[in-house]
Amino acid sequence: MDAFYASVEQRDNPDLRGRPVAVGGSRERGVVAAASYEARAFGVRSAMPSVTAKRQCPDLIFVKPRFEVYKAVSQQIREIFAEHTPIIEPLSLDEAYLDVTENIQNIPLARDIALAIRLKIKEVTGLNASAGISYNKFLAKLASDHRKPNGQYIITPEMGSAFVEALHVGKFHGIGPATSAKMNSLGLHTGLDMRNQTLEFMQANFGRAGAYYYWISRGVDNREVRANRIRKSIGAENTFSSDLTAFEPMVAELQPLIDKVWRHCEEKGSRGRTVTLKVKFNDFEIITRSRSVAGSVSSRDDLERLSVALLQNEVPFPKPVRLLGVSLSSLQGESEEDEQLGLPI
Repeated sequence: MDAFYASVEQRDNPDLRGRPVAVGGSRERGVVAAASYEARAFGVRSAMPSVTAKRQCPDLIFVKPRFEVYKAVSQQIREIFAEHTPIIEPLSLDEAYLDVTENIQNIPLARDIALAIRLKIKEVTGLNASAGISYNKFLAKLASDHRKPNGQYIITPEMGSAFVEALHVGKFHGIGPATSAKMNSLGLHTGLDMRNQTLEFMQANFGRAGAYYYWISRGVDNREVRANRIRKSIGAENTFSSDLTAFEPMVAELQPLIDKVWRHCEEKGSRGRTVTLKVKFNDFEIITRSRSVAGSVSSRDDLERLSVALLQNEVPFPKPVRLLGVSLSSLQGESEEDEQLGLPI
């Protein structure tokens, strides 16, 4: 989906159409959860501090997120996908992989399936979607960004190798800023640079991910589209209105986050083994600390005890704390994608 949260807000409020919109908190310590294309033209991006976004786009309009509305629209879109294939792998509320090798409507060309889905989404929701079509997940993801917004692009087997070799490593799905910087320091700037390295070199420098990078630089990705992905983690986090320095106020701020995570576990009947505490300091440095148990975290009290113990181990903190987060991973008893309960706004 194109600028999903922001597009929903523009759809539902005609006064926002054609104007730069950011979904998120406008207060001093807020964060942009999503930006309309009008806002992106000024350099506004998701996860950007609201004060920075406002500085770059003085006319930016902030809208509070309505996650229940976004989830409802997402369900409408999933139902449209299901008219074409049962093999749907959701990545988030606004994105999914579909395997249409064999499709319910027996449409012979994937290009036409993508077009039909996009037209139906527009008809049902009033929103624009873009599509990437290729012979594996990595290339389909790259293709989906190539004609945004409201477009689609095909990478054929004949095109795959050349398409990847010209691509900057920072554009590779799965390669973030830190890994991109490390690759650049090693002289790896494009897919071709990566392809010129041996498997041993890539694994020595990037560990287990090195093999993945080695193969995708050759346009090879054998991962299947997995319906009913196993959810790996569930988490919640919050950015505070003012920095925290004392232990007790931090423990108090953890309570609603623990409540959210445990409520989800109860509703879904899932349990996890690993508790992770996330701390973001006032200079935006982030640390995470984890602890695993032999069986599973069996109660809300256990989740609280482990979370607070992780926090206690870091006292005294070297800097004021801007954000805290709690997540539970190695989940059992539930099928779905990863989920973050709420965004820092």
